[in-house]
Amino acid sequence: MALTEPSRGRLGEAWFRAGPVLAVLAVVLVLWYALAIALNAAQVIERTLSSQPGWTALDLARLTLSMDRPVLPAPHQIAIDFFDSIFGWPLDSPRNLLYHAAVTSSATLLGFAMGTALGAVLAVLIVHSRTLEQSLFPWVIASQTVPVLAIAPIVIVILGSMGMTGVFPKAVISMYLCFFPVAVALVKGLRSPGVMELELLHTYAASGKDTFWKLRVPASLPFLFPSLRVGIAAGLVGAIVGELPTGAQAGLGARLLTGSYYGNTVQIWSALVMSALLGLVLTGAVALAERWLTPGGKR
Repeated sequence: MALTEPSRGRLGEAWFRAGPVLAVLAVVLVLWYALAIALNAAQVIERTLSSQPGWTALDLARLTLSMDRPVLPAPHQIAIDFFDSIFGWPLDSPRNLLYHAAVTSSATLLGFAMGTALGAVLAVLIVHSRTLEQSLFPWVIASQTVPVLAIAPIVIVILGSMGMTGVFPKAVISMYLCFFPVAVALVKGLRSPGVMELELLHTYAASGKDTFWKLRVPASLPFLFPSLRVGIAAGLVGAIVGELPTGAQAGLGARLLTGSYYGNTVQIWSALVMSALLGLVLTGAVALAERWLTPGGKR
């Protein structure tokens, strides 16, 4: 059946948008394969081809792209391991990537909720008190100068000594990275209403509570949701980092550690791909909530 003029127009528009992305992806794949061959070549030559005279560049390329433990896995090796680890094992199996993603996402979401609540409380206090702004805000900023890799073991040890294990310590580390962008954005958002808007509510004899909920909070939403997207992505990083010093048996961080211990670089890369996809899903969920909750969002 022939396409109508509007259908051809929509297909052309879709190709116009997807074409540059596909072109960049093709270039990245070509460079990746070339780099994989270059980095793996030394091992292949030393272990295999040195005893086989007369080998060709095609033999070298074939062997470098099919190594069990390559220095840099080829994209198809990562894709095969990714597929097998999802569909080749039950969902509750520690060998299934979705099982580890669920463990990490639970810590991320809990930390995100706690970080958002903490950031919101700090922002409200800072906006409503000049004294708290001068005494508290510098500490909020200074808290982000401490590397999360340094603070994670301390948090794990302290909370572990208090009997708190499992998801909660990782959520605390996730919260540490989440609260800062929320606090800073909300401070700016709550202060975004201009003098005219504030004076208009004053002429209506609006109370401070009414001014906060009916003017400042709605005005802060365009500032809040971008910070939530940053916060949940940072929280995912925090949850993964929190799994590293604990020797966790589950989670994407544990999957990375296992691959590192056994030199399984393909497993490491498949876990990294799952981490990236999980980050996209989480930030996409926040973006979808923004479209539904903000006044100017598209439904």
